[in-house]
Amino acid sequence: MKDQLNLLVQLISRRGIDTSKHQDILATFASDQAVLNNLDSINSLEMKIVENWEIYSRSNNFENLKVWIPNGTVGEIYEHVFPENFFADNYIKNHEIKGLDNTGVIYDKEKTRLYGTPTESGSITFCIGYNIVGESDNEKLREKNIKIIVNPDPKTLWKDIPSDTNLLFWKDDNQSASAMFEDRRILISSKRGRSHGNIGSCRDDDFAFKHFEKTRWTVVAVADGAGSASFSRKGSEVACKTTVEFFEHEISKRDILEFENHLKLAHSNSQEKQETIEQATIKAKQILYKCSLSVHKKIHLIAKNTFNTETDLFNDKKAKSVFDYFHSTLIFTAFKKFDFGYVFLSFGVGDCPIAIISKDKSEVNLLNYLDVGEYGGGTRFITQPEIFHSKERPMEERFNLKIIDDYSFVFLMTDGIYDAKFIVEANLEKMEKWKDFLKDLEGENEDRIGLGFSDDIELEERNLNKWMDFWSKGNHDDRTLAIIY
Repeated sequence: MKDQLNLLVQLISRRGIDTSKHQDILATFASDQAVLNNLDSINSLEMKIVENWEIYSRSNNFENLKVWIPNGTVGEIYEHVFPENFFADNYIKNHEIKGLDNTGVIYDKEKTRLYGTPTESGSITFCIGYNIVGESDNEKLREKNIKIIVNPDPKTLWKDIPSDTNLLFWKDDNQSASAMFEDRRILISSKRGRSHGNIGSCRDDDFAFKHFEKTRWTVVAVADGAGSASFSRKGSEVACKTTVEFFEHEISKRDILEFENHLKLAHSNSQEKQETIEQATIKAKQILYKCSLSVHKKIHLIAKNTFNTETDLFNDKKAKSVFDYFHSTLIFTAFKKFDFGYVFLSFGVGDCPIAIISKDKSEVNLLNYLDVGEYGGGTRFITQPEIFHSKERPMEERFNLKIIDDYSFVFLMTDGIYDAKFIVEANLEKMEKWKDFLKDLEGENEDRIGLGFSDDIELEERNLNKWMDFWSKGNHDDRTLAIIY
């Protein structure tokens, strides 16, 4: 009764009537059944209005709510889980999602999760159908549209424009080779990077190798021409070919025989082993020095001759000399099997690694230092005279002699492989990273492409060429990989 009386007073007061003058009759008036019935109706109507307001305001709030939905990418797995209690906190019931047909994305209502693989770029507009708590389950579902932005597959954005065959020092965009010698095989693939293909420029990487039947030595060289140098593609080509030519034509038979005799003596006379190994190391470094100097001189000669005939092409104001136009890194190894094991001679300038994996695949040995620097452009090139008299890294530290009983793999690679697969220099010394790399080569990758190490070396070469097209975000440089196994 008290509530009805209070409501009655409020109603009369709103009309400007002073109820204080009629206190004696208000209680009697409020007890009239007809009045009570009317007051109950008014109270019910007020409650209904409040309920309708709550439904309306909650719906309006949800309609204007900014719902964050992550972007997707064509061909990549997509997933978005709505925040915990997202629908309950927004007074949503009986929700459903429509508009995802044929998009590659579906909705898991139980887990409030959007997932799948988008099939087309653009935007997916889907609709959340819902009722607000307080509404009848029979009410027509309200609707809120939300968009998922789907980015195109980045692979499809890259052009593959053939390089101009009329360019000076043009070379094939892609090149590969394979061979069998003695108890080993070699696979090499060199591919123009997407960054070059996108503008139709030439591949800067190069390689060369040869097995010499008479001496049973094998030489493998890999080089990465500097992207900022106009004719680095020629510099890398000359670096690799000259390395092989040195071991084929320029190396003194006396030098190589003297080196081999030191090795054989070291392994036949344990008392003098240390001394003869040191002598062999000195001789190895002398041979490697002559080879690196031969490469350096050959590139410089070609640079001078090119400048004399094509002067107009040398117009880079940042270049300090004509040799800067031919900048290239260089790594190479010359190796041979002896009765006591395998002997590897190696040299490296630049940011390309040479690595040997032990026979049982439990250990990795790097055969060269990397000139990675502390910032971009910190590498060094075989064309730079200063590498031959650097105090920071003496030339003799670039030469290496390694003797091992046996091995499973030897890898030479440019940074187009190393940056994508190992990320940082420190990972090159971690065997677990190399095990991952071997698994990758065997087909444990996104593309499910493996070399399929088998008796068919031509098939392996084709598979390597396919594998080299792997996608790595931000890594679109030329790629060269040599595998000896």
